[in-house]
Amino acid sequence: MSFAVDSKDRQDAGTGPGGPVSRFLRLIRFSHTIFALPFALGALVVAANGLPSLRTFLLVVVCMVFARTAAMLFNRLVDWSLDQRNPRTASRHLLVSKSAALVLLALSSAGFILTAAAINRLTFLLAPVALALIFFYSLTKRFTSATHFFLGLALAIAPVGAWIAQAGRIDLAPLVLGAGVICWVAGFDLIYATQDYDFDRREGIRSLVVKLGIARSLRLAQILHFAMFAMLIAFGILAQLGLFYYAGMSLVVAALFFEHKTAGRLDLAGINRAFFQSNAFVSAVFFLSVCVDRLAR
Repeated sequence: MSFAVDSKDRQDAGTGPGGPVSRFLRLIRFSHTIFALPFALGALVVAANGLPSLRTFLLVVVCMVFARTAAMLFNRLVDWSLDQRNPRTASRHLLVSKSAALVLLALSSAGFILTAAAINRLTFLLAPVALALIFFYSLTKRFTSATHFFLGLALAIAPVGAWIAQAGRIDLAPLVLGAGVICWVAGFDLIYATQDYDFDRREGIRSLVVKLGIARSLRLAQILHFAMFAMLIAFGILAQLGLFYYAGMSLVVAALFFEHKTAGRLDLAGINRAFFQSNAFVSAVFFLSVCVDRLAR
């Protein structure tokens, strides 16, 4: 999962500081949960037309954590030998043993399905489909260059699932928001994947960055983020959001502009900082804008 790991990976070796829990959280890059979770919670607030019940809120958060944990563990296991050959991720496999990762994958997958079953019938029925989609992403780099879009699809499940958890049905608004998340994730993953350009080309890994080159990949990322912004505006219209929401979207544009300006310099250290800071900011602003708009009424 190219977007899920930064340059700290080589510092996160099994000989690094911290106990088993700390190493496990570094393995799955737990801090990056902040990217998809705010979109899920924002969709939940809109679907509830205000604050959801504490029960639904907690179940959605637990589902998100279980699903992301399972997805990251599956990705680590599928790419176990590949990561060992990549200088940027060569120490990752030392954080947790392969057998432990398998056990934790089974537990987190079961936890996700059981938690989804506790929400409503539709979330339970769709839970295996959601797991299959987020697992499928890890395999796509072996047969398609569009892997960045499959990663976006995996994260787009979050807001759609949260909406279903509250409303018990699928509506157009969360699908539009999900499309926006796909464009957003594919765009920033393209930027991040420029760091692995040489390795991916050498290993024959399918990637749009390898296929298009770095310059054209960065231009495509700009187009995708413009499309993401358009989808956020469309979501606001469909969800009947107001001025507070649209004011927040101006901050989203500013954050994306900063990210692309940094990426244009091809400064890898800068890309790492911009990647985390800008995208965490984008998702947080979306969530806060939705909350303020809904709760201020």
